[in-house]
Amino acid sequence: MTFYQIAFLFFTYSFLGWVGEVVFTAAVRRKYQDRGVLSGPLCILYGIGGLVITFALGDMSRDGWFFLFVFSAVYATVIEWIGGHILERTSHTRWWDYSAMPFNLDGYICLGASATWGVLGIVLLKWGNPLLLALFSLIPHGLAAVVLWASLVVLGIDLVGTLLAMAGLRYKWPAAEAIENRLANMTVRGGMWILDRVERRMAKAHPALTFARPERQQSGTFAAGCSPYKIILLFFIGAFLGDITETIFCRVTGGEWMSRSSVVWGPFSIVWGLAIALVTQLLYRYKDKPASWLFVTGTLLGGAYEYLCSVFTEVVFGAVFWDYSAIPFNLGGRINLLYCFFWGFAAVAWFKVLYPPISAAIEKLPRRFGTVLTWALCVFMAADMVVSSAALVRYNDRLNGVPAANSIETYLDEHYDNDRMYKVYPKAVHTG
Repeated sequence: MTFYQIAFLFFTYSFLGWVGEVVFTAAVRRKYQDRGVLSGPLCILYGIGGLVITFALGDMSRDGWFFLFVFSAVYATVIEWIGGHILERTSHTRWWDYSAMPFNLDGYICLGASATWGVLGIVLLKWGNPLLLALFSLIPHGLAAVVLWASLVVLGIDLVGTLLAMAGLRYKWPAAEAIENRLANMTVRGGMWILDRVERRMAKAHPALTFARPERQQSGTFAAGCSPYKIILLFFIGAFLGDITETIFCRVTGGEWMSRSSVVWGPFSIVWGLAIALVTQLLYRYKDKPASWLFVTGTLLGGAYEYLCSVFTEVVFGAVFWDYSAIPFNLGGRINLLYCFFWGFAAVAWFKVLYPPISAAIEKLPRRFGTVLTWALCVFMAADMVVSSAALVRYNDRLNGVPAANSIETYLDEHYDNDRMYKVYPKAVHTG
């Protein structure tokens, strides 16, 4: 799928989502109401959801409608849940509320909406994408490129104006007037004009919105609650513990020691690190829920997450890093029922046993030391991931007989040859 096809699908599903929201609201409330966050007729959550389902579940259509329904529902529900929290956090109001619906979770998501997303996911993969891509092929390439690039530029301007409005740029910043004068002197008065129009449109569509940034309360504790610093450190802890756990598991079940690291420097499993960081961020406010609730949620989210990771690594690196085809109740070899249950048990163990002492230990770090440590680890991991990604791509090219084309690829061939890469990724199966 080309870049232009991806952009076309994104804008199309964003527009169709906006139309659906407006029509539904008009039918229920008997009046027109702009349901979009942006000024344009787009609901980008639908566009994002459409692309995620397209790429993550594109090869699942042969496995039957049931799995398409379940995973489409899970992915779209998670996107809706995250989007609702982000919008409430930035604008201090809810853009939708399912509190009156049965089986809802804090009004952000509900069973009925999730079932709807599941059905729409099936429609998207079975008929929507083929039809839209066929229509796109009828558009002259030059015209499509111009329209899509112009749409992306307009979307970028719209996003900036919306984000600035939500951040309360002109209402809470002490230097707002000076900034506005400075912008005017720089001949970009249009920026403030856009900002003013965005604020007025959002206030008209959603009267409860407030364009004021909440005052941040200073705390003497480092990384209190579910702060970004804590999430980052939990990522590293989860990446290390996940790598060690998988290494020991392979030794016990397979009788051999093998690397389970995702990167070339250090024992870190990115899949596990991201899982710990994401599940903590997503389920932090629900950590005191019953163990059964955490188990079911962890099983569903873990299975969907592992499946998405498998698709991503195969598409980006041309390699499959795990294959469960030999295990019963597997889905395309990417996930299986037993390991999905492991994700559920892991969610329970994490919140009920491991998270409390680890969180307390992080909060005991001196503020300056904790800040420096976190940033140093981020810089290290960023470099590690860049080098690992380049080495993996070059590893795949070497196996396909592609010679080094520049000094960087020559360096990778010398320092990350096939033997070393095989030791780091012994389970990788290259698909080209």
